Amino acid sequence: MKIEGGEIRKDSKKGQGIGLELKVIKILQRIGIKRGHIVLDFGCGSGTYTIPVAKIVSKQGKVYALDKDKNALDNLMKKAKLAGLKNIRRMATSGELRIELPDESVDVSLLFDVFHRYYFSQIDDRKMLMDEIYRITKTNGFVSVWPKHMESEVRSEIEDANFYLEKEYLETLIHDNKDIETGKVINFRKKLRPC
Repeated sequence: MKIEGGEIRKDSKKGQGIGLELKVIKILQRIGIKRGHIVLDFGCGSGTYTIPVAKIVSKQGKVYALDKDKNALDNLMKKAKLAGLKNIRRMATSGELRIELPDESVDVSLLFDVFHRYYFSQIDDRKMLMDEIYRITKTNGFVSVWPKHMESEVRSEIEDANFYLEKEYLETLIHDNKDIETGKVINFRKKLRPC
């Protein structure tokens, strides 16, 4: 089972049992997630990225798993318990754009396949989301985005929210816990707002 170019491969085991977690860990480390980080996985689903992040940040760090799908969060927490991970905090939401975290409390925010028109159809909603991400991000923190459905607009919208482009990565990513495809991950650093 090979991944060639941008070809998508469907796995009958939904992304499990073929060493994908190790690949995901390597990707997340490459983009800058480290031991001790506090990470928000916004729109985490059932934990495709949450579980590997929790393993990277270890018990010195923490992962906030935020999603509006309560069943997906239940599945994520079952997986975390089976893996012996105690550093994941469940954050259920009803879709509101307020993130219940203190100001400057997060080192990294992951927005993997959630920053697009399907979830946030209005530009004002995406702006409100990025204002919240800015608020919770530490001074030296960053946001990592996989803009699967909005690559052309994502840069300008995030830069307008007082972030600057740090680096782009072309990576093999997992979509919906089953599809494997090549995609661009873009990291943005927080700019300091003038006083």
